[in-house]
Amino acid sequence: KRYENSSFYGGERIPMNLEYRKAESITLKGNPGFSEIWLHDRIAEDTALLGLGDLEVIERERRQYAGGRLDMLLYDPENNARYEVEVMLGATDPSHIIRCMEYWDIERKRYPAYDHVAVLVAEEVTSRFLNVMTLLAGSIPLVAIQLNALKIGNQIVLDFVKVLDQRALRVDDTQESVGEDVDRSTWESKFDGRPLAVADQILEKVRELTDIPVELKYKKRHIAISSPGSFFNIVEMNARKKGLRLGAVFSNSNDWKERFEEVGLEAVTLKGGTRIRVILDEDSMQQHAALIEEFLKQAVEGYQS
Repeated sequence: KRYENSSFYGGERIPMNLEYRKAESITLKGNPGFSEIWLHDRIAEDTALLGLGDLEVIERERRQYAGGRLDMLLYDPENNARYEVEVMLGATDPSHIIRCMEYWDIERKRYPAYDHVAVLVAEEVTSRFLNVMTLLAGSIPLVAIQLNALKIGNQIVLDFVKVLDQRALRVDDTQESVGEDVDRSTWESKFDGRPLAVADQILEKVRELTDIPVELKYKKRHIAISSPGSFFNIVEMNARKKGLRLGAVFSNSNDWKERFEEVGLEAVTLKGGTRIRVILDEDSMQQHAALIEEFLKQAVEGYQS
């Protein structure tokens, strides 16, 4: 059957012809045409399939020093987060769940400068193991994704659905200045200049709020504002396409999250509400200058105390 529909694009209504096709649900496990390696290849070709953002593939079949291999290690550059991904065909089983969490624990201990999230992908996430994973997610940042394979004619569609998403990312209580040092030109080559323009504005505001010398410190994964020679930061910034994500360690982060959201800014709290991140661009810096200045003032006072 063919259905007439329409959609708005750029303020103009565009007609669309949609044709209905019945899909047949199939199981990849035991099917000679598919394997876990085949599924790994599809995810590596387009990591956005997982619904976790545009992730970069760091390594596949990553060898672990305690034995075994992690299926995939993915990286989110905007959030400085690494995803330890275990993929399996068929229904979830204890060995894959244990392996997923074990590899997550190994990686986070080896590379503490990143946020780490354990990800389990399976064709069927059974209710029994979903209950267990929900309990574990209270202490482990964990995502469970169910893969639905659909056959339409002679084509196959892979539909990934998050059935559990507990990305309460772990961070340090203090903002230590860790990571590989780079220079400003490295950041200029990666972005079009807008994130750096916002970072420069934030630096100037911080300088107005303190008598101590402060500067931008360029790391491979983030930019920090700190005083020369200090191992601790006033704030940290992660670049985005149109701006950046500003982060600070506050005991009242939940209050700040509410205040930012009241004016339409996207914010998230981490580690039990002791850390706050807010997304800013040049427009929001101007529109909410007083609120951002108050935020930076608290960050400076916390750094100096």
